[in-house]
Amino acid sequence: MGLLLALAGAYGVFLLYTAVVFGWQGLGLGPAVSRKAPRRPAGEWLAQAGLEDVRTKEFVAVTLALVVLGSGLAYALFGGFLPTLVTAAFASTLPFTSYRSRRQRRRAEAREAWPRMIEEIRIQTGSLGRSIPQALFEVGRRGPEELRPAFGAAEREWRLSTDFARTVATLKDRLADASADATLETLLVAHEVGGSNLDGRLAALIEDRLQDLHGRKDARAKQAGVRFARWFVLVVPLGMTLAGLSIGTGRQAYQTAMGQLAVAAGLACVGGCWVWAGRLMRLPEEERVFHG
Repeated sequence: MGLLLALAGAYGVFLLYTAVVFGWQGLGLGPAVSRKAPRRPAGEWLAQAGLEDVRTKEFVAVTLALVVLGSGLAYALFGGFLPTLVTAAFASTLPFTSYRSRRQRRRAEAREAWPRMIEEIRIQTGSLGRSIPQALFEVGRRGPEELRPAFGAAEREWRLSTDFARTVATLKDRLADASADATLETLLVAHEVGGSNLDGRLAALIEDRLQDLHGRKDARAKQAGVRFARWFVLVVPLGMTLAGLSIGTGRQAYQTAMGQLAVAAGLACVGGCWVWAGRLMRLPEEERVFHG
């Protein structure tokens, strides 16, 4: 058993090293070979969370540090291998959980902001007679705080190159949002081709974004009670476990073979139920279009 665990740990370190340093994917001893173009979603995911300046290596380093910290705390509490291993697995998911929470919050803020921003662009290009790039950048300066750096980078690109296609590509890469893709492509076509129907297209886009926003708000409101119950089910077993450490011979009971199995099984069940409930309550995400 000790030899198998050592080999598994060594192979896991090998996979992490080759993935971070060489960009290899898969579980083989070499780079995965695929006929399709390699997909690199990590950069897009980090951009959606507002972490476009964070490198993947730094993200992995934080994950490994939390694994070491979680393992040490679990061993200090339970004094056994199995609970330590399960806790280390849970600790490795904390950066991803934090990233998902930040990503969902940022996407929700963007969904709420885009109908208003599109309406402002519509007024700027229609009633006020501004050019499309000028209207876009003026609206971006007054947009949500987390979206302003992306608009600032796009405006710098426009001043350097005066190429609106490159400017739109920069802004889409920074925002990584479906609503932004549809809006920016509409503005790009109108800027390059021209035409007088931009006002109607933007009005239809606003209506579509508002319907999607209201539908998501209604769905999340109906899930409020279930979300509270999900947190309640997570906190209660952990509280009972910590209480058992301070009652009588609870700490010695946890260090027995049966106690170790019970703690590991309990932690695994709680974590599995938490993940399963989250997947059941997950709302469908809108797929991005017109992005490279």
